[in-house]
Amino acid sequence: MLNNSISIVFPVIELIDRLVIAEIKLEKCNANQDEVNWYKDQFQRYDFSSIETEYQQLKEIHKHIWSLESDIRCGVEQQLGLEEVGRRAIEIRNWNNKRVQLKNRIAEKLTCTIKEIKRDHLSE
Repeated sequence: MLNNSISIVFPVIELIDRLVIAEIKLEKCNANQDEVNWYKDQFQRYDFSSIETEYQQLKEIHKHIWSLESDIRCGVEQQLGLEEVGRRAIEIRNWNNKRVQLKNRIAEKLTCTIKEIKRDHLSE
């Protein structure tokens, strides 16, 4: 059981990213309302009105990634073939690069000093 009196703190860009993922997971799988509620509770402590557009863009990026991963997550990659799995892997990587760049723009807009840093990565 969780102790609700414990406050967990992590970078605001991670809070936003995790909320978006939890919302999509709930939408697609009807799973874990408690997770969404927890992130929304954290989210409501801040004024994110300045990043509404970026929030929606991040949600769209995650929806693209979800779509590309869905068949692989369900274990039907043999039906897709290695070429299609490889194509999707590259496309997922490209969408994740956009995700990292957008998260860092959000961090700048919110004057958050924590950014996602990748080394030897296309998002640099």
